[in-house]
Amino acid sequence: MQLERAMLIVSVDVDVGNKKLGVINKGENDVHVNDRLSECAIGEIEEQALPLIIDFFNDLDVPATFGIRGQLTEVETSILEHLLESPVPHDIGSHGYYHRDFKGLSHDETRNDLELVSAAMKRLNINPKSFIFPRNRVARLELLEEFGYECYRGYGGLRNDGMYIKKHGELYDVHPSLYLGNGVNPLLTRKIIDLAVRSRVPCHVWFHPWNLGKEKESVGKHIRKIFFPIFKYAKSKEKEGLLEFETMLSAARKMESAQSYGTSNR
Repeated sequence: MQLERAMLIVSVDVDVGNKKLGVINKGENDVHVNDRLSECAIGEIEEQALPLIIDFFNDLDVPATFGIRGQLTEVETSILEHLLESPVPHDIGSHGYYHRDFKGLSHDETRNDLELVSAAMKRLNINPKSFIFPRNRVARLELLEEFGYECYRGYGGLRNDGMYIKKHGELYDVHPSLYLGNGVNPLLTRKIIDLAVRSRVPCHVWFHPWNLGKEKESVGKHIRKIFFPIFKYAKSKEKEGLLEFETMLSAARKMESAQSYGTSNR
């Protein structure tokens, strides 16, 4: 795959989004969310981290895909409002309703989960087209197609799979390249961006809000010390006309448009 210019795609996994969900679920959903921290704990971290993350991307004019857990719509929160009112066109995708492993769900259980997501998002006039699988466990693609999704993030990374976007059936796998988790190296990330620029391929980076720290101060420090140098460097490549920022959905639609154009000109 060689594009006109490289793409940098950013996706953010919102596993909980609000500590109240842990209370609602009485701790029974903790096992589906994190191996070490409770749903309440993850939700509390994300409540503090997400406004900082959204503002950071807005300030740099970087669109991102936010995989939102559907159950977040059950509680009062400003996160979705913050995204909807953003001056940058972020992609609000789905991260399942309860953040449960799709490989562990039956066909009917998966359908029910997706129905819950659709109903919850519809109340906010959101029609998610991008899907980020909980725990990165890809399954039931035929149901994603049925519910009108256009793309998903597959499983893998740069070392084993490379950087690409590939169509499976009617869905695009906007394949992950690099996990910006704990211990991410900004210099290594710059080298990967350089590789994408030289090869003119998509580079898809992703992270969880709770990767940035457990308190607002540590999240802010991580953004300043780690994320800012990475994305400032990518912005310099954008300014040179060598790279463009995309969401999962916009990247998939560009690929679809290019494919349709290529077909019509054969």
